[in-house]
Order: sequence, then structure tokens, then C-alpha cells
Amino acid sequence: MGTWNSRGLRGSTLEDLVNRSNEQYQRSGLALIQKIPTPITPIKIDQSQRHITLAYFEKRSTVDYIGAVQGVPVCFDAKECGTDTFPLANIHEHQVEFMGGFERQGGVAFLLIFFSHRNEFYYLTYRQMMKFWDRSREGGRKSFRREELEPEWYLSARPGILVPYLDGLSKDLASRD
Repeated sequence: MGTWNSRGLRGSTLEDLVNRSNEQYQRSGLALIQKIPTPITPIKIDQSQRHITLAYFEKRSTVDYIGAVQGVPVCFDAKECGTDTFPLANIHEHQVEFMGGFERQGGVAFLLIFFSHRNEFYYLTYRQMMKFWDRSREGGRKSFRREELEPEWYLSARPGILVPYLDGLSKDLASRD
């Protein structure tokens, strides 16, 4: 497994925004979504600061978030992208397998992509993700471009909600009927 160094992962803006949105959704009674921590084994600990400075990941994580929205099981991974091209290498095989199993069990899986250079959030359905994933596995592009995305899945700003992914989920559920 990989190693973790505190200088490299001091905190993610995207993760913070999603966590705060989850808190807002929970306070409103709309959803109960939790961040899934990645288990680590500490190697070095700074005793004076009481924090881990080096660790190994114990095992592969599945997705970043899991929970329920109005009785619907939901799991998703949040990915940040600094360009208009999203590398599929940012999605791991074990995550795709977990999300596929989750969908087969009646849940909803998706990717939440933050195009940081544009300050845009995109709700990528599991179905659309799999089109890009399968294309890559069949020898096609190992990434997808922003212009390949369907415009209606961009998440519009909403008062009081930092990352309004429930809007995407609602549209996702409606498209399944």
C-alpha cells in the first residue's frame, strides 16, 4: 500500500465542503451521509504536536462517503480535478467494483467531481462513469474531457448548501424510472 505524509494531505478543500454539506443535510433531516475513513498504521508520531507524521494505508478504501437519503442507500467518491481532462487513473478498480455491487443491491453510486480551476461541481452518474471506464478498458481514452459531460448534471449553487449533490441525486433517481 502507499504511504501517507502529513505535509501532503493536510486537508482537502473538497472534502471539507462535502463534509459541511453533509452536516447541513443531516441538520435538515434530508440525509445521513458519513465520511469513510481510510484505515492507517502510524509509523512516525510527533510527540510534541501529538500527531501522525508518517503512516501506511492498511487496506484499500472503498468510496469516500456512504449513507442514506430519504431511505435510498447512497455511496459516492469525491474527486478534484484541476484541468478540463479527468484521468480515469483517479478512479481505482476496487472502487468501481464496490460501486457496481452497491448499485446491484439497489443503492445509488456516483462520483462528485470538483473542477477546481472553474469552481464547478459535477454529478457523474455511475452509468456515465462506466461508459468512460469501459471505453478505457477497450483501448480507448484513459480520461474524459469536460466537453464530453452532459451539461444538465452540473450542480448549481444553492443558498445554504455548499455542495448541492442532492439535486444531482434527485435527477439521477428520476432518470431511472
